[in-house]
Amino acid sequence: MKYLRHLLFVLIIPASLQAQSYDTALGMRLGTDWGLTVKQRIATKTTLEALLQSSLQREEVLITLMAEQHFPILSRRMNVYYGGGLHKGWINETDLDQMPYKNPFGITFIGGIELSLARLNISYDFKPAINIVGGQNNFYTQTGISLRYIIDKREWKPFSGSNKKKRKNRRKREGFNWKFWEN
Repeated sequence: MKYLRHLLFVLIIPASLQAQSYDTALGMRLGTDWGLTVKQRIATKTTLEALLQSSLQREEVLITLMAEQHFPILSRRMNVYYGGGLHKGWINETDLDQMPYKNPFGITFIGGIELSLARLNISYDFKPAINIVGGQNNFYTQTGISLRYIIDKREWKPFSGSNKKKRKNRRKREGFNWKFWEN
């Protein structure tokens, strides 16, 4: 019973928390592809991420725009996220007529985990992509670590008056209130 209570606490409480402790973050992405990353929060648990990358494995530059859904783990400073979007690439070669493939365009997916500490946001993700048109391969994967500086931190909203009173009354009581439905 004790373990069930802890499991419910770990699963239910984070679902009610708001994700991300930032509104805007800018930084670098390092991994199989490297480049710049910008994240902007557009809703309570949703961000838009834009990536400008150059590949170490392919001769192309890639721009990716993705929407991501965040889910807090224990607090809003640590999140699991997933999402997807579109990518467009340009081949770095000067003589495009001799290239066996054209500029890539396709769908990108992403899944990862991120942690925000003070003004630093660190994330690790897995990013598979499918080229609908062009590209050296139809399917490729990327992994990366992103280091971002938080430009615009999110404001902490204080509890409303009624919540403050409930919390204060809870502290005054002794033990656990088994008749929580009576409040």
